[in-house]
Amino acid sequence: MGAKDTAALETKSMEEDFDQPSPLRKIVSVASIAAGVQFGWALQLSLLTPYVQLLGIPHKWSSLIWLCGPISGMIVQPIVGFHSDRCTSRFGRRRPFIASGAVLVAIAVFLIGYAADIGYKMGDKLEQTPRVRAIGIFALGFWILDVANNTLQGPCRAFLADLAAGDAKRTRLANAFFSFFMAVGNVLGYAAGSYTNLHKMFPFAMTNACDIYCANLKSCFFLSITLLVIVTVTSLWYVKDKQWSPPPVNPDEEKTKSLPFFGEIFGAFKVMERPMWMLLIVTALNWIAWFPFLLFDTDWMGREVYGGSSEGDDRMKKLYNQGVHSGALGLMFNSIVLGFMSLGVEWIGRKVGGAKRLWGIVNFILAVGLAMTVLVTKLAADYRKTAGPYAGPSPGIRAGALSLFAVLGIPLAITFSIPLTLASSIISSSSGAGHGLSLGVLNLAIVIPQVVVSLGGGPFDALFGGGNLPAFIVGATAAAISGVLALTVLPSPPASNNQKKNA
Repeated sequence: MGAKDTAALETKSMEEDFDQPSPLRKIVSVASIAAGVQFGWALQLSLLTPYVQLLGIPHKWSSLIWLCGPISGMIVQPIVGFHSDRCTSRFGRRRPFIASGAVLVAIAVFLIGYAADIGYKMGDKLEQTPRVRAIGIFALGFWILDVANNTLQGPCRAFLADLAAGDAKRTRLANAFFSFFMAVGNVLGYAAGSYTNLHKMFPFAMTNACDIYCANLKSCFFLSITLLVIVTVTSLWYVKDKQWSPPPVNPDEEKTKSLPFFGEIFGAFKVMERPMWMLLIVTALNWIAWFPFLLFDTDWMGREVYGGSSEGDDRMKKLYNQGVHSGALGLMFNSIVLGFMSLGVEWIGRKVGGAKRLWGIVNFILAVGLAMTVLVTKLAADYRKTAGPYAGPSPGIRAGALSLFAVLGIPLAITFSIPLTLASSIISSSSGAGHGLSLGVLNLAIVIPQVVVSLGGGPFDALFGGGNLPAFIVGATAAAISGVLALTVLPSPPASNNQKKNA
């Protein structure tokens, strides 16, 4: 056999490997990118809502800043998923998008971390509220960060689906590991956010325009980008990506085959049957439940549990910041529970009778947990009436609030794994869409509720006297409804290849 024949045989063998499930070590390597992505998300969720209020945006309108997340998710992730299904780069389909997303994250982190400094250089006064220029720079960086995270996360999920090669069990494991590394990133991010002296590691972070809170935020983002670069470069170097070649197209059918992107989206919706629509409806209700808590959880700790205020005097602001950092600690506990739960999703699902039953059960846990925020808030308010307005919560009330964060890690682990598993296995098989496009379709059911909450959350809370409880109660109701639908109308995932053979 000649050298050319040997090379051709080796190339063919490598191509055939992409059609078989990849070794678990490669799936774990790609899934680890989630730790770097989620480190940044954790900082956003725990620190940025309080930060924009410290820059001068009232609580009533702070949720509008978060519109960029769902809007970029609605537009960017499906488009990136669509084009990553068809990318002809010699580096593969997914890797160019993941690398581009990492670069954008670095740019965004710089803008967010240095927003106060740049605003000051552009003319903001230190005593001015709101700091208009700093808010503008912050908002620009925030938009870029959300675009970058969606550019990263969609192709990374699709890459895992590619590596699973259609095997249902391997797909569930891939999503479980992705969820686990999300928990790792969350733990690191929330731990960094809860530590009030992190700025001492980076003495240059504190400036005239950037106080201790701002310097801690800046230092957290320095650590975030370092982790993201390490895991992304390592994974993209180690795990090869399949190079896509467009199939031959009949000239007479070319016009119908090459639909515009949104034509593909609407085409996927048109061929989806009732079970697929049920999946999207349950997912949407689930995120109506989750997003108010994810958006305002640390603000709830600072405002309702600790009794502080971002607009009050120095003592009230200090109390508010203590609550925010305590909330970040609670989110760290949440992520630890999420991580362990993620590794046990497959086993627990079998014990309770299937994935959809497990999702239904934990949605009721979510509903109860959100409703319990009312009780914790009332106990904290009653305690301050006797102990004084600056007393903060009692140790028991603080422990109860932190326990609530931890328990909610159980349903969050399921939210991060089961819906995406169903999307990869059911939507793709029924509509013929690629993994990137099918996950993009599911993403619409995630981001549209986030748009609704971002637009209406703050004003809705204001209608009932301010605070965060009204949105939490709406979330509890949505969680209960999604639990009922998950148990009654949600489709079950198909059996894995091995299960089919044994049937």
